[in-house]
Amino acid sequence: MTIININALGVTLGDPLFTDLNLTISKGDRIGLVAANGRGKSTLMGCIAGTLEHTTGDITRARGLRVGYVEQYVPTAAQQDTLYNLVLAALPQEQADYESWRVDVVLDDLKVPYELQQKPVAELSGGWQRTALLAAAWITEPDILLLDEPTNHLDLHRIGLLQDWLGALPRDTPVIITSHDRAFLDVTTNRTLFLRAERSRVFQLPFTEARAALAEADASDERRFANDLNKAQQLRKQAAKLKNIGINSGSDLLVNKTKQLSERAAKIEAAAKPAHSERGAGDIKLINSGTHAKALIALDDVGVETPDGRLLYTTGKQWITQGDRVVLLGTNGTGKTRLIKMIHRAIVDEVAGIKSAPTVALGYSDQHLSQLDDADTPMTAVAGQFDVGDQRARGLLAGAGVTIQMQDTKIEALSGGQKARLAMLILRLKQPNFYLLDEPTNHLDIEGQEALEEELIHHGAACLLVSHDRSFLRNVGTRFWQIDRKRLEEVDDPEAFLAGEMVA
Repeated sequence: MTIININALGVTLGDPLFTDLNLTISKGDRIGLVAANGRGKSTLMGCIAGTLEHTTGDITRARGLRVGYVEQYVPTAAQQDTLYNLVLAALPQEQADYESWRVDVVLDDLKVPYELQQKPVAELSGGWQRTALLAAAWITEPDILLLDEPTNHLDLHRIGLLQDWLGALPRDTPVIITSHDRAFLDVTTNRTLFLRAERSRVFQLPFTEARAALAEADASDERRFANDLNKAQQLRKQAAKLKNIGINSGSDLLVNKTKQLSERAAKIEAAAKPAHSERGAGDIKLINSGTHAKALIALDDVGVETPDGRLLYTTGKQWITQGDRVVLLGTNGTGKTRLIKMIHRAIVDEVAGIKSAPTVALGYSDQHLSQLDDADTPMTAVAGQFDVGDQRARGLLAGAGVTIQMQDTKIEALSGGQKARLAMLILRLKQPNFYLLDEPTNHLDIEGQEALEEELIHHGAACLLVSHDRSFLRNVGTRFWQIDRKRLEEVDDPEAFLAGEMVA
């Protein structure tokens, strides 16, 4: 049964985000909405929810349809509410007065600890804020659920719980999910919409299978376009020959035939549509500058502690050598980021038990991108740090997906994806030979994640990284360190850890 019909929908904000989009949403649909950062995913969700206006086309909703829309951020006005009260406020007043038990049921289903329920939302992590918004949407008993980047800031355990929760929803409840987490999309969706400025495509497949089908469809379009242009070219060549013969012989018939062939060629050229070419959201190119040191980092049974001095684990004797891409595995709170920060400090200064080769040139990025100064502009961040000149700086920024219009605005005004790409650009310009990366795929779209993967692998970059993105760490990692029972141990692969985290 169709509950929403989208016909010839388009939104233009300066440039067209998408045009002529047709989509039917039926009961039981679990749709993954995929596009690069800034290409209209959240805008389309807002249009479906009725919170944003579209430019062209129309959206027809079933009578009385209730839409549950989980946006990416808690509204400022609700930041000081407790998590519990934020969810309670989603109910109509008469229900809130007599059916507050619904809040307890939803929060229990989502495994929200009681002590967090009573905290102000502003004091919660990004992951728990997302959970609060999800609870507030679901308690209204919507007929369709819209989830905008629901896995951002969630650890593997919470992603597993979210997957299970979605899997337990009534089968006829349609869900639309925007996400850059490829593994999550594969598990939770059965249809995929690739949103494009022109000719968006829908496949009755989860993400990975749909991605392969999209590549084949684009290749078919490319072949068809080439054939059409070749056909038009042959007609024009034939017309040129007949024209010469017609002029020399004075044949009106051949002159008319020449005109007909030229008109046919023009029609074919006008109707021919080139294959989709993605407007690059920005290249991510890394450099692994030379070093002759065999061991870049050596750990000599270092104790990793909490800020108040409580021992989390000891590292044993570990080494990171050239070409190693080490993934650090561990549950939230076990001290992954603490080790990253200790190694960072040891390279810059000194830390007992951690040695770095004198030739190590560090590239560091943390999960909050704190290496960026929000008061700077992208131009001052690049041209002020590196001797590249203004014109070259603008070209580099454009290549990193920061448009000319955004280059002289404050970094705080950039989207999460633009900040992430700017951070990767600055890393490249520093020309490191060792990367410390704490959640580098946060805010990067799928295109950006794959570009980062390719660069790390292609350049043989040595790195130690933390990531909750299963696809990314599987593709990039060559070695895996796991924090287990207060020890850091090397394991052959991440699969046992990932499986345990997803069901824990």
